[in-house]
Amino acid sequence: MLNVLQERGVEFDVVEYLKAPLDRETLSGLVELVGGDPVQMVRTSDRRFKDGDLSLAPDAGLPEVVDLLLDEPAVMQRPVVVSGKRAVIARPSDRVLELL
Repeated sequence: MLNVLQERGVEFDVVEYLKAPLDRETLSGLVELVGGDPVQMVRTSDRRFKDGDLSLAPDAGLPEVVDLLLDEPAVMQRPVVVSGKRAVIARPSDRVLELL
């Protein structure tokens, strides 16, 4: 994904949210920018969901998703690319082209 941005000369910042966790307001805004079902921001394929250590209702709303991601930031989908008032989960990486 980074190479797609670099090839097009797009300037970007990388936020290492595991090293510097996002606060509730920033995370809520990010989930809202991605739009759609908030649950899509969660990597429910993570082994902790399969092992039953974590759970999230399929119809969970923004508050529940944000609470989970604040407690367990490693299960957030990544990378997320933000451009202005829009964002996408850039997986596969060519999804970033939707913002350019």
